[in-house]
Amino acid sequence: MVRIISALILAVTASCASAAEPLTLVDNPPDRHIVVKGDTLWGISGKFLKQPWRWPEIWQMNKEEIKNPHWIYPGNIILLDMSSGSPRLRMAKPVGGQDGKVQPMVHSTPGAQAIPSIPPNVIEPFISQPLIVESSDSGNRAKITAAQEDRMLLGTGDTFYASGIPDARVEKWHVFRKGKPLKDPVSGEIIAYEAFFLGNARLVKPGEPATLRVTLAKEEMARGDELIPAPPPEIITYAPHRPDQQVSAKVMSIYGGVQEGGASSVVSLTRGKKDGLEVGHVLALSRNRVSINIDDDGVRTSTPVPEERYGLAFVFRVFDNVAYALIVDASKAVIIGDTAKNP
Repeated sequence: MVRIISALILAVTASCASAAEPLTLVDNPPDRHIVVKGDTLWGISGKFLKQPWRWPEIWQMNKEEIKNPHWIYPGNIILLDMSSGSPRLRMAKPVGGQDGKVQPMVHSTPGAQAIPSIPPNVIEPFISQPLIVESSDSGNRAKITAAQEDRMLLGTGDTFYASGIPDARVEKWHVFRKGKPLKDPVSGEIIAYEAFFLGNARLVKPGEPATLRVTLAKEEMARGDELIPAPPPEIITYAPHRPDQQVSAKVMSIYGGVQEGGASSVVSLTRGKKDGLEVGHVLALSRNRVSINIDDDGVRTSTPVPEERYGLAFVFRVFDNVAYALIVDASKAVIIGDTAKNP
């Protein structure tokens, strides 16, 4: 069966569009693109626009459709229409009507399987596994209290007991251990802690204590390790769009414990749901620079220079105070402390 490709179309509100700079096409853009298996929204948009994340604006569709995207199938043709004087994209049937011409159309197929707007293989582990532990959750989490047969460490197939699971409403659980703190690069405040993912468990019998069985062990588990409900992986069906309000965050960490990142790196940001961030937001990456001068007497003076924008980040998972983003474009290395704000 031909796999369905999601166009993930979003339109920007009139006020936002009017305030934005005009859409700019790439040099010598194609007049059409035939959709093929494996296409992504970001990749297709780069064939037409110098700013690929502004793809939704060129479709001029209702913003509410961001959560109910239209579909594009392999074989559909995307047309570049300049008849109104400004660029617009339309979708057409691959087979013409009676006159043999390609006819504009829009597909909407309820229940179809969406493909994310950014490469799913890069972000899947960050969607299906816990990433952070926020302090506001600490009093409500379930914990491993004991193992059968007095075992010290647990692996796949082992049974254990846990507190904090009095009923059977949640069957699947993530097991994790609190890791290093995530600190605001400016204030030094601890915003959250990284969650060191240990594996998955399935509820056998609720109660105090509840009985669970380890279904997957990435690392050995032990008494005191914590559990949170394991929601099904969420497919990213949001099209890229700018935040409706002003957002200014800092890069707090680069996944993997490295000091520098680049395109396809995953970073954590110091802002989250409480600050208006949502899945699909595109943020511009920039860095404050200082010019250092040493005179003949060895005296150092520093002069701030304009902030340098060098890349884009796509927000794909959001917590109350923290967000995770994929670096989709970067002309230089991403470092902790860089700024992420409205593009």
